[in-house]
Amino acid sequence: MTAVSGTWQRARRILCVRLDSLGDVLMCTPAIRALRQAVPGRTLTLLSSPSGAAALPFVPELDDAIAWTAPWTKSATPATAAAPIATLAARAFDAAVIFTTYTQSPLPAALLCQLAGIPLRLAHCRENPYDLLSDWVPDPEPATLVRHEVQRQLALVQRVGCRSADLGLSFVPRPADVAAARTRLAAAGIDPDRPWILLHPGASAASRRYPAGHWAHVLRLLAEALQLPLVLTGSAEEWELVDGIQFASAVPAVSLAGRLTLGELGAALRLAAVAVTNNTGPAHMAAAVGTPVVDLYALTNPQHTPWKVKSRVLFHDVPCRFCYKSTCPERHQACLAGVEPQRVVDAVRDLLDAARPETVPATAPATVPDSSVPT
Repeated sequence: MTAVSGTWQRARRILCVRLDSLGDVLMCTPAIRALRQAVPGRTLTLLSSPSGAAALPFVPELDDAIAWTAPWTKSATPATAAAPIATLAARAFDAAVIFTTYTQSPLPAALLCQLAGIPLRLAHCRENPYDLLSDWVPDPEPATLVRHEVQRQLALVQRVGCRSADLGLSFVPRPADVAAARTRLAAAGIDPDRPWILLHPGASAASRRYPAGHWAHVLRLLAEALQLPLVLTGSAEEWELVDGIQFASAVPAVSLAGRLTLGELGAALRLAAVAVTNNTGPAHMAAAVGTPVVDLYALTNPQHTPWKVKSRVLFHDVPCRFCYKSTCPERHQACLAGVEPQRVVDAVRDLLDAARPETVPATAPATVPDSSVPT
């Protein structure tokens, strides 16, 4: 095992920077765990978007979080708050680890941390950062390889000697969240201790949403084929989408859209037999709580498949794969629209069968490895 480098051995207060959304933060949690475990007594603070910072109560490796919308991110608006330089300086952090995807530059965040007086600053970088980073890891992506996002962040902290044997994502619903989720399910006539299916049709980016008509067809096929309770989830902003899918399906699915807190959604995902989601935060929450997931995977980017959980990753291959766009530039969304609803039902059935200990197929069904990316 690589020893923690001398200057980083003395770093007790570390700022973890991930300015993206909840799912991106969750994919950093194995690396965050490695940072914490490497030196006894360390405290870790997350600097993230409001969505990412909301993970704080459910990630035991974190001690605190600062919510901020960075002006260089896609969620920024003209009213975005000023840089929290004074806030960061007052915390007297010893080090900052800047987590990014390979399509992002760490340099704006590195400058922020430098201006806040944080002496150690670690990140992947494609260009020479000079003094903006004290510890610079030349970025091999995408020129020589493309890794899963979790592997990328683990490789970053390993550069300063931080490793962990526990590589799972971290999201731990609180007991009150579990109790509330169980109560909501029971009130809807669903026994939380018997198999039921959770379906999450929403996603922050339009390019990552499986078509609503396909979702309605999936519900009809699942109701006919499995005869298990079906529960739809979504944010308050997604209520209209979920309500439309539920109405169009004409099956007695239960909608909890807009009715679950983040912790309750995590608890519901843990209670479900299988989750069906787009490539969005709840897919990574399902992975964190150990629930098998059918991931309707828009080919916007390759490195965010479910991590360390039984899964089926469904997509339709297209020449325009890996566009990195929030809205389909071709306007056909074929990478998702081409996934037939029957494939979704078959994937759910596969995962349900795999969860039954008495079922041992002679030939294991094809699956996407936990750490793989679509190729």
